[in-house]
Amino acid sequence: MTLPERIRLVEVGPRDGLQNEPALLSIDTRARLIELLARAGLKTIEAGSFVPPRAVPQMKGTAEVLAAIAPSCDARLCVLTPNIIGLEAALAAGVREVAVLTAASESFSLRNLNCRIEESLERIGSLAPIAKTHGVAIRGYISCVLGCPFEGNVDTARVVAIARELHRLGCYEVSLGDTIGVGTPFAARRLVEAVARDVPIERLAGHFHDTYGQALANIFACLELGVSTFDSSVAGLGGCPYAPGATGNVATEDVVYMLHDSGADTGVDLDRLLDAGAFICERLGRSPESRVARAFRTKRKFC
Repeated sequence: MTLPERIRLVEVGPRDGLQNEPALLSIDTRARLIELLARAGLKTIEAGSFVPPRAVPQMKGTAEVLAAIAPSCDARLCVLTPNIIGLEAALAAGVREVAVLTAASESFSLRNLNCRIEESLERIGSLAPIAKTHGVAIRGYISCVLGCPFEGNVDTARVVAIARELHRLGCYEVSLGDTIGVGTPFAARRLVEAVARDVPIERLAGHFHDTYGQALANIFACLELGVSTFDSSVAGLGGCPYAPGATGNVATEDVVYMLHDSGADTGVDLDRLLDAGAFICERLGRSPESRVARAFRTKRKFC
């Protein structure tokens, strides 16, 4: 069995993680979290999103967060921009990479984006040329690729068609999101095999939530197929405000621990990552969802 030697982790905690936490954190705390994650070796970090504050109050002040980050932070910072208004705000903030979002479920798209899938793709199609003109990279997300909280099973052919369209529109990478964490390694493998017939495997990423405890197994199944980019969230923060029952993203600490044992290079310092997780959990007044973080916390206590 041959696995990719180099794995790229996209840290989504400061955006996808915090957006579902009840606490509204200060600008300085959010900026500090990003700096700690970058210091741990994470090179691509979702720093926030430009969405209406009434929709996601946790992301209010993303421009201020970006401005507060120390110049020494060498991570590539990405922000979610659901429409042209969001893109214009990102450009004004000097962002060099944006993420765009659609879904494989009409019901979820209507609740999350207030539009149907076709319209969401049209929005992406309208902002893509603007981003390209400004030299801004675009990363595409597809939500609910392995199941929807409202519709149940999702048609694989629909996921393939959406991924193909995002790739055509200029997304350098398409992240396949199991938003409610219902996927299994077998389902994840079948989906990636299907999508990879139309989109190069090196342009695909996995985004798994751990609702049913399958996220690490799903990642391993995708690794075996050659996928080398995965989204994860420090301390397992997150969920989705529009997906009832969805728990947090797979914890970055757990992914790093597994990958390091495989011999893969992530570029991440696990000890520093644990410190970043402890920092944000202390600010949120909660314990980490990461099993590795919990184990190391106990180990440090008795050593």
